[in-house]
Amino acid sequence: MSIVVTAATGHLGRLIVEALLRDGTPADQIVAGGRDLAKIADLADRGVTVTRIDYDDPESMATAFAGADSLMLVSSGVPGNRVAEHSAAIDAAKAAGITHIVYTSAPAATTSALALAPEHKATEEYLRAAGIPFTILRNSWYTENYTSTAQQAIESGVLAASVEDGRVASASRADYADAAAVVLTRSGHENATYELSGDTAWDFTELAAVISDISGTPVTYERLSPGEYRASLVAAGVPEGSADFVVSLDCNIRDGLLAVTTGDLSRLIGRPTTPLREGLAATL
Repeated sequence: MSIVVTAATGHLGRLIVEALLRDGTPADQIVAGGRDLAKIADLADRGVTVTRIDYDDPESMATAFAGADSLMLVSSGVPGNRVAEHSAAIDAAKAAGITHIVYTSAPAATTSALALAPEHKATEEYLRAAGIPFTILRNSWYTENYTSTAQQAIESGVLAASVEDGRVASASRADYADAAAVVLTRSGHENATYELSGDTAWDFTELAAVISDISGTPVTYERLSPGEYRASLVAAGVPEGSADFVVSLDCNIRDGLLAVTTGDLSRLIGRPTTPLREGLAATL
């Protein structure tokens, strides 16, 4: 069995490769791909095949996917281009004869009003139509998403957001990576869709308290309206389009779209998910 992991030069893709190695997948059966191969050169020293994979370069995918059995399709980090890039990867996998594709999607992608959902919904539909056995991992929020937010809050003493009392059921990237390794290497996950999230949904008052505890610096949660939060982001130099996107995500959190705790993640990995404090402390 050979497994190709795309975006292995990124945080999640790298952790998936590490999880596969830790769990006993022979290094010579793993292909790790990405654009900046210097970031994963050390994997080659451990026996992993390292190769260039660019979603915008079909030839790179044809070469990387040749002879592989499974594809770990880590979603693109470029909003607006995801559907075209993911579709190209699925086409290349089908042409290469890959027999199982695992895809990292978004929570409730086909029905959610989440700002990130539409591109993942389109990808899921394309994947289902491809006729290749698949597993869809609908990853919720990564605790690491709040690293820079926490750093800014430590500096200012304020955690500002427009989420009101909204909750986030986050887990660490390592938790999600471990789940990916499970479905890549064990049978029984074909054509399944999993809603993955942390075991506990926390609110921003709790987040402020955790940041305070970790840093030793008092941090308070400041509730802002969407308009106030957008204005503060723009005043801080955030481009208006990016500010609109951040505020839309805050509104999604306010509306409870990231608060769902299904238990799928802890069941897949066979342990509780990483608590907020532990996950955030590791990144800080």
